[in-house]
Amino acid sequence: MNIYVLLKKTFDTEEKITISNGIIEEDGAEFIINPYDEYAVEEAIKQRDEHGGDVTVVTIGDEDSEKQLRTALAMGADKAVLINTEDDLEEGDQYTTTAILEAFFADKAYDLILAGNVAIDEASGQVGPRLAERLDIACVTTITNMEIDGDIVKIDKDVEGDVEKVETSLPLLVTCQQGLNDPRYPSLPGIMKAKKKPLEELEIDDLDLDEDDVEPKTKTIEIFLPPEKEAGRMIEGEPAEQVKELVGLLKNEAKVL
Repeated sequence: MNIYVLLKKTFDTEEKITISNGIIEEDGAEFIINPYDEYAVEEAIKQRDEHGGDVTVVTIGDEDSEKQLRTALAMGADKAVLINTEDDLEEGDQYTTTAILEAFFADKAYDLILAGNVAIDEASGQVGPRLAERLDIACVTTITNMEIDGDIVKIDKDVEGDVEKVETSLPLLVTCQQGLNDPRYPSLPGIMKAKKKPLEELEIDDLDLDEDDVEPKTKTIEIFLPPEKEAGRMIEGEPAEQVKELVGLLKNEAKVL
């Protein structure tokens, strides 16, 4: 079975993030594998161990993205591919990412493609479904369980606190949600083996893409941190008085009524 995982390098949200002139400062920032992508890597390894085949992790980024790919290899993935856009792209969006991945998969044989449900930096959740549409394969999002029997795949899909049972077939793209598995930590032997596993580096030209093919369709106007949370406010008095004061606060101060 040919299994691919879409990986993204994201900021570590447990570390301090600094914004200057509407741009996130990357100097000194910590980067990690997007946490939802870790569920995808773990599931890919589990399915490979059960059904055989190879797991290839793919990311679009710069040379520093090799660190996250090596981490996935240390977890147990077999191969990695870095599509380096550092010198070719100044800006990109979900359309850009999808166009690049579509070109990458054009000559690949794939049975299963896994991705995280969302990336914690932009949280659009668009790349997986967009890519499945471009590749003309089935897509199931927010999965919490997957069983493969031949070409038939039975899936549990999270739907706002409930579970939807889905049956589909390979080839298939899924996006992975918390609850699907418990991602493993790279072991010391795994880290040592990862140094010798193949990591291929490609550029936009290698995929026969022009700048017009990957030009973003959206533009980020502003990036800012959320306002600091203000202290709560207690409303005293009889229920009728509390309701009156609350309505006044929502109307005159919060301006949501």
